Amino acid sequence: MPTKQRVQEFVSYVEQGKFLEAMEEFYADDIIMQENLKPPTVGKAANIERERGFVAWIADLRLSRAAAVVVDGDQVVIHWQSEYVGTDGAHVRYDQLTHQLWRGDRIARERFVYDPTTLPVAA
Repeated sequence: MPTKQRVQEFVSYVEQGKFLEAMEEFYADDIIMQENLKPPTVGKAANIERERGFVAWIADLRLSRAAAVVVDGDQVVIHWQSEYVGTDGAHVRYDQLTHQLWRGDRIARERFVYDPTTLPVAA
């Protein structure tokens, strides 16, 4: 189970936009990640590849903030507020909950829950 300090270190990486570095440092090799009810992506390599595409799309990271963090044993819930402008000019705002299952000091499973209809933002 993670310490609150370890979880806060993870949050700090993400708030600084260090998404790929966070995956290397905090995710288990057999991580299972899932967006809403979409099929999960299994394995660190596959998830890092997916994340590389997302990071390459970000032209301007305007906000990446944990509004709330709850740690209960090996379960963590984070309320993320994020805002980006993509390389295609799209302005996207996320308000999501992330549920994580930690194994020791690594994230073994992560699911992002949000309303996808709220993502597009008028420029």
